[in-house]
Amino acid sequence: MAETLEELTYDYEDQGVLVRKQLAKEVLTKGTWATIMFLYQELDKNTSKFRAPKISIVRFKKFKGSYRKQSNFNVSSVKQAKQITGVFEQWFPLMTEAPEGEAEADAGDE
Repeated sequence: MAETLEELTYDYEDQGVLVRKQLAKEVLTKGTWATIMFLYQELDKNTSKFRAPKISIVRFKKFKGSYRKQSNFNVSSVKQAKQITGVFEQWFPLMTEAPEGEAEADAGDE
């Protein structure tokens, strides 16, 4: 179990074989509840080659000194990533127009 965010990785081995390889990691939020975005590849067992990269956004909770995965969301294709990006671009202006008082309440999530 990882005690620090730096120790968290998305690599995964099955019977000594690396089947999920982390390519990049970005810590989005820190603290007792942490959110990390991983860029990763999965091994195709038929060809023994790694597939196209995917993205996973993972939420961790620190419990008794160690981070434990609570939930995750995987972006499994370029099409889906572009759709999500498009929605973010549409909604971002709305987020900057938060009613008075809400902006301060959300400041802890950054």
